[in-house]
Amino acid sequence: MHAFGQILKIETRLYLRDFAAPLLTVALPLALLAVFGLIPATREPDPQFGGRSFLEYFAPSLLVITLAMSAVNILPTVLATYRERGVLRRLATTPASPAALLAAQLVIALGTILVSAVLLIAVGRLAFGVPLPRHPLGFALALVLGTAALLALGLLVAAVARTTKAAQGMAVPVFMVAMFFGGVYVPRFLLPDFLVRIGDYTPPGVQALLDAWTADAPQPLHLAIMAVIAVLAGAAAAKLFRWE
Repeated sequence: MHAFGQILKIETRLYLRDFAAPLLTVALPLALLAVFGLIPATREPDPQFGGRSFLEYFAPSLLVITLAMSAVNILPTVLATYRERGVLRRLATTPASPAALLAAQLVIALGTILVSAVLLIAVGRLAFGVPLPRHPLGFALALVLGTAALLALGLLVAAVARTTKAAQGMAVPVFMVAMFFGGVYVPRFLLPDFLVRIGDYTPPGVQALLDAWTADAPQPLHLAIMAVIAVLAGAAAAKLFRWE
């Protein structure tokens, strides 16, 4: 436990020292929330969004930025870099096993996502009047399962990528798919219905987050699909992962 604590402390310092990572994963969603929130029309109820404002409708998509950046961009790149440089192999000869480093990276990713979600909800509520999630337990469950699905995909990329460049190359399509179907690049109400339906079941399952945030509990099928993806991708990553 002491070795894991030391590794977690070191990895957290390295993460915070790389100013771009916290900026993109936490500050960027907040900045976009502020930009859209300062436009009065985005805060007005709109029948197109079921009587909700555009800002309320779009807030879960802003959270997708943090999820995608942490899980399928930063995590696999860091692990592939450590493998390529022999860090994981050297750790195997010390009391701090490579698994401790992997666990520390997961803790950092989860911590970043939690901080971003809390700040996004708090700033949205206090600064722009965005209602709090109306189904808190459903929102927490949707966030946990969506995060697990994306993290599992990120670990799968890290498992099969032999080099840092390979990890970055494989992570980009997964990242772009998550962002697109999460409604970040193009708001989901502008997409054709069949693409919206695909996005409902594409990690991190933004529709489940939206349902829990705005009115109803998330649909069980949406949550089940995220759980299945997390289990299957996680199992594949565990089977294929190599420390060297």
